[in-house]
Formats: sequence, structure tokens, C-alpha cells
Amino acid sequence: MDIDALRAAATAWVALAPADDEPEAVTEMLARGDDAALREHFGATLDFGTGGMRGRMGPGTNRMNRLMIRRVTSALAHVLAQTRPGASDQGVAVAYDARRRSAAFAEEAALVLAAAGFVVHLSPTPEPTPVLGFATTFLGAAAGIIITASHNPAADNGYKVFDWRGAQIVEPFDTDVCATMLASSASIAVADDATRARRVRLWPSDLLGAYHAGVQAVRIRKSAPLRIVYTPVHGVGGIPALRALRDAGYAHVSPVPEQLEPDARFPTVPFPNPEEPGVLALAMSLASREHANLILANDPDADRLAVAVPDRRGGWRQLSGNQVGVLLANDLLSRDRRSEKDLVATTIVSTAMVARIAARYGARCVETLTGFKWIAQAALAHEANGGRFLFGFEESIGYTAGTLVRDKDGISTAVLVADMAAAWHARGLSLADALQSLYQTHGLHVSRPVSLKRPGLDGLAEIRAAMKRLRSAPPLHLGGRAVVGSRDVLHGVGTRADASTYALDLPASDVLAFELEDGSRALIRPSGTEPKIKLYLEAREALADAEAWEDAEERVAPALIEIEKDLRAAAGL
Repeated sequence: MDIDALRAAATAWVALAPADDEPEAVTEMLARGDDAALREHFGATLDFGTGGMRGRMGPGTNRMNRLMIRRVTSALAHVLAQTRPGASDQGVAVAYDARRRSAAFAEEAALVLAAAGFVVHLSPTPEPTPVLGFATTFLGAAAGIIITASHNPAADNGYKVFDWRGAQIVEPFDTDVCATMLASSASIAVADDATRARRVRLWPSDLLGAYHAGVQAVRIRKSAPLRIVYTPVHGVGGIPALRALRDAGYAHVSPVPEQLEPDARFPTVPFPNPEEPGVLALAMSLASREHANLILANDPDADRLAVAVPDRRGGWRQLSGNQVGVLLANDLLSRDRRSEKDLVATTIVSTAMVARIAARYGARCVETLTGFKWIAQAALAHEANGGRFLFGFEESIGYTAGTLVRDKDGISTAVLVADMAAAWHARGLSLADALQSLYQTHGLHVSRPVSLKRPGLDGLAEIRAAMKRLRSAPPLHLGGRAVVGSRDVLHGVGTRADASTYALDLPASDVLAFELEDGSRALIRPSGTEPKIKLYLEAREALADAEAWEDAEERVAPALIEIEKDLRAAAGL
């Protein structure tokens, strides 16, 4: 976009923006000729990524603001009316988390929907994302919206949409919404008080009780004595997670007091993602004082779950998303006789170990694109063919079991992990011992996720250049290991060691995967929700006799660092 087009876009935006969207800041950019700032705020328009629409709050089309909520909601209403008969009467469920402006953005979405003739089922309080997914189907709504940026920085907010089945929207629905939004430049109607009173309804009082009953129904065993420390990391998971654990019979749950109440500033952590180093420091300190057996942590919208267990040195060790995923998959698969009718789903960037576990039990395992929306699509398709969906997970600490929620659910998963840990604790063992057993059976799988932040439009250009460079000159060796195969998901082509090719059974997505001669692998993709490029590295080795998996991970770690180094060099990062 040239500078004249940028200025025209900014001028048009100012004419439509509400006062609290800071239109005066854009007027000042125009007046002082700050082309760099205009490019950052108007050089792109937010759209739907792997987990909805997310971005920094502020003025402009490349930011989350009230006008953006109006535009995307108006487009959503238009597409729903065109594609789903009776959608306006079925209505749309709307919820929000505890981030700054989330409640105001949810109210704005409700008013736009009401003005467009839709019934709106509005949450009266901040709620977790999985509760909104459940509410959409419980209420029989045509769609669901939640205002959340999940685990993004405090300056961000977002907009996530679910379809009538409670699954995140995918193509072509999401692209139709974005195309409709971009094609419209008119002022958008917002409901007056009378229209709001007729069409906006609060959630019924029995909805949350029904969700919690569903959480207990997902369980495969009863609880046993266990001491748990829990933190919602300043998010909205505190009340529902503590209720779910209490209902499950866990009487000794100690919440981290400094992080229990929702706080949009996230004051005790530099970044509100429980995967990040240091975020569980307060939880680990409390767990040591309480002589706890398990730490559970939700991210701010409680759709993800982090887990930490006592280590052999007397401290605490946080398990990776892949490790929790294979533990849960094995636990659920082992509870009954399995066949190809039973499905476990994961993403292409998650550990390959889960496929080996599923094969051992005779169940089916499928890989999907990155993003839990694709796991939900695989589950729904499998069920439509008479199958049963058991479990899905992604390496970024997202999991779901059964059909309660068609998205990742950090509340129900917290109970399942507690149940699993309690069963091992009753035997005098921990989840670390459970992993030892799995690694001895299936081989040690060591994963290393790497996120490289590249903010702004310059960062976006660098990310695109890196992917282009890898496609034009793919590496022949990574970490001293020969590349024996690759997958280019964007172009739907896989390449074997003999240079022959085959078609991939995946929708197009900007992902590259490199298979190495010893069974290791490396994948790279741009993030769909944050200004990052992500690397996913995994090595597989046999676990030596009497070797602890923690020690084996330390032995293998340098090899993964070398693979990362070579992949970054090949990408120019």
C-alpha cells in the first residue's frame, strides 16, 4: 500500500471511529506526516489466524478497537444470515475474558448483532473460552463469540468465533467474514436501548451447572488423596477450575493467592503464558511449602493447561505439552478395548509419539494443521462416519477429551490430569514415573519448541522472507543429520529421500517439515496469532537400560540445539 492509500485509509477510519478508539491519535499522525506510524497502524488489517483474530489494542485497521469489533461482527452477521437458515432467531452466544476492554468489546458485538436482527445470548460475567464453546451448543446458538487474546501480552485483545457445533470457524466461513468486512466501508448500525432490551438476553442460570456436570462426566476414574497447587495466572480460570476440582473430590487444592483474582495487568509475570519460563515460579514456591504432589496452571482464558511435578532433585519440573498429551492419550486409550473407530487427533507440529501409542492400542491417530480448530474438524468428520473421538491435543498445552467442548479445555483437562496423577500417587509414584514407563515402551522423544519474535511490518516481511528462502534452497543437513524427506504444506507436496513426491492430505498452510535420517525432525511456520515464527524440533532415541528420562533429555538436548542453529541459518533468521 503506497503512502497516499495509507493516508486515505487512515482518514476514512477516523471518520467512522468512536471516541474511545483514539481517532485523535490518527489525526495527529496524519498532521505530522508520520508515515512509519501510519504503516504500523494501517498497513494491514487483522484477520483470523490459527486461534481467532488477535492484535494489540489501539487505533487503526491493524489493531483491536471498537470499530474493528463493529466491522467484524457486522460481517459475521451478514455471512451467518446468508449461510445458516434461522440464524437470527437461534442467536449468537457472546462472552468475554477479564482483559482490558473485553467487556466493552463484548457489549459492542452484542449491540451490532442486535441491530442486525439477531438474538444475543450475552454472558453476565467474564468466562473461560471453553465455557463459551459449551454455551454455544447448550443454547442452540448459530454461532459463538468470545473476546479474548488467550495468553497474549497484556496490550493485546482478540475475537474468537465458534460455529453452531461449538467448534472454531474454518475456511471458507472465516475467509468469507474477512472478505465481507474488507468490502464494506459504510457506517455500521448499533442497537439502541429498546432494541437491546428486546434482543439481548443473559445466559440462563443452569448453563454453568450443566458445563460442570459435563466436566465430571468426562472422567474415567474417581479421585484419590492428592495435594494440588493451582494458578489461573491472573485470568478467569480460578472460580471454574477450583469448582471442578472440588466437585471431583480434591479437598487439598491451594490456589496461588497473588495470581488468583483476574487482573488485566498480569502484574506478577512478564508474559501471561504458563509455558514461559518463570511464570510458575510462585506456584512452585507455594507447592514446596505445601508439600504438594502436583501443580496445575491455566492460561488467562483457561483453554490451556500447564502441569508441573516434583523432580528427583527436590524441586519442580514443568512437563511439556507433548508430555502431558501423551500421558493423557495413553491413560484414555488404556481404559477400554480400542479399534479404528476410536480417534486420537494431534497437530503436525506435535510429537510423533502419540501415533505410536495409538497404534499399540489399535486406535486411529490423525495429524491436522496447527490450531485446535483443525482437531475439532477431524473429530466431527470422524464422528460423522460412525467413529468415536477420544482425545485431541497440541504441543502448546492445549487438550480436550470427548465431546463436551469442541475446542481445547483447560478446566476439564485439569481434572483428568489430577485423576491420573492421583492414581500414580496411590502407588507411590508420580507422572514423571508414568513418562519413564512410556519412554521405555515407545522410545525417548525429546521436543524443543522455539519462538522467534519479529514484531511489526518489518518483522512480518522477515518471516515471509525466511519461508521463501527455505522453499527456494531447502537444507540438505540439519545438526549433522541428512534431510531424507520434507513436506511443504502450503503447496501440498511431500518429498521422499529418492526425490519422488506425493500429495499431502492437508489444507494449504504455511508450514515446512524436514525429516532427518535418524528419525528426528524439524518444522517451521509463522504464528497465526502473534508476530512470531515458530520452530518445532524433535529427536527420538532408545532409552538406555536404567537411564532416567530426565538425564536422557539432557544428553539429547545439544543435538536439538544444533538442528535449531542450522535451520535458522538456512532461513536467514
